Amino acid sequence: MPAIHPTAIVDSRARIADDVIVGPHAIIGPDCELGSGCVIDAFAQILGRTRVGRNNRVFSHAVLGNPPQDKKYGGEPTQLIIGDDNVFRECVTVNTGTVQDSGSTDIGHRNWIMAYVHIAHDCKIGSDIIMANSVQLAGHVVVGDWAVIGGITGVHQFVRIGTHAMTGAGTTLLQDLPPYVMANGNPAAPHGVNSEGLRRRGFEDEVVVELKRAYKLLYNSGKSLSEAVRELDASMASKKATVQDAIQPLLDFLGTSGRGIVR
Repeated sequence: MPAIHPTAIVDSRARIADDVIVGPHAIIGPDCELGSGCVIDAFAQILGRTRVGRNNRVFSHAVLGNPPQDKKYGGEPTQLIIGDDNVFRECVTVNTGTVQDSGSTDIGHRNWIMAYVHIAHDCKIGSDIIMANSVQLAGHVVVGDWAVIGGITGVHQFVRIGTHAMTGAGTTLLQDLPPYVMANGNPAAPHGVNSEGLRRRGFEDEVVVELKRAYKLLYNSGKSLSEAVRELDASMASKKATVQDAIQPLLDFLGTSGRGIVR
């Protein structure tokens, strides 16, 4: 049986794995599902149509699954889906989706989400991401795997953050941040490739060097973005497979940008 503190309010219709721990004064709503190994601390709330995977830790006063802060929302049965092994620190808020998008806010696996982060409706959050304190994501934001988002970063709606990208503290992102790129400032400006992070994650030195060359072509060559992308794409055939595997996500990202990129 789950270990539920006597002061917690857990709806009898909630589906809770046998080894879940629910702390004092926590609230679990009727349409929630908590997977094995989850720990819900004191005063945390899991609400709405929310499915939480295995081994997630939800700290005090976090609220997951409240309705979207969107004036178009009319009470439709939208949802929040959370993967495995995530940490939600104190006072994190994550909203469900809207029918104007997919109807779902989605969070992957092994994310470290620090205190006071807000993840708005319809966001798509990958895996192995770090969001430092007070990161604020507007609706429909997409964050790729292994991104690192510095404290008090604000992200405009519909902006995408690429895999392995990084922002400094206090950054304001109004446009897409491509994979591997570091940015800082208000509005955000590019500051090179996240090379140290890539090496920590096992990228070969040769691959990091090639990504730096791609960055220089995109940002420092004086070429238009379309010219730089065409040149980078044309160079792919001569690259070894590991380099191609790293650069292709960058090309894919640049080819599908709707808001333009930080440049």
